[in-house]
Amino acid sequence: MIAALGVVYGDIGTSPLYAFKECLSPAHGVALDTAAVLGLLSLVFWALMVVVTLKYVVFVLRADYDGEGGILALQALAKRAVGGAAAPQWLMSGLGALGLTGAAMFYGDS
Repeated sequence: MIAALGVVYGDIGTSPLYAFKECLSPAHGVALDTAAVLGLLSLVFWALMVVVTLKYVVFVLRADYDGEGGILALQALAKRAVGGAAAPQWLMSGLGALGLTGAAMFYGDS
């Protein structure tokens, strides 16, 4: 079952049906009944909800740049965390590229 959940997390767009089929296969000793199907749906739903909620509360809500928010504020925090100007150039360039990519995705979504 853990491997099947890994399939869901690894390729969530195309593999949920495969993961559900594997979780409910006779090889795992789970009977194919209403309780098992609803239990599996509940497990996947609540696992995703808890992971997303905890990541949002623990990481995103605590990340601010002197009261500012958004992707560029997170980029500034990341640059500060790796040491600012003392960090290697490749690392600073990578963080800049990630920040610009995030800003472009935000712009494209709005």
